[in-house]
Amino acid sequence: MPYVNIKITREGVTPEQKAELISGATELLQRVLNKNPKTTVVVIDEVETDNWGIGGEVVTELRKRQ
Repeated sequence: MPYVNIKITREGVTPEQKAELISGATELLQRVLNKNPKTTVVVIDEVETDNWGIGGEVVTELRKRQ
């Protein structure tokens, strides 16, 4: 049973986009590794930008400068 965990920052991702991510990850595992889509689990975790860091900086601060 494949388990895929997608972590993204919480910045306005729509339910339709999440559904596309789930569908796409499932299809990729089926196509590349011949995994059964019926047993493939995909979880999307949305993380507040205050709880995500890149290059030693909090993403909230990085976004303010962009």
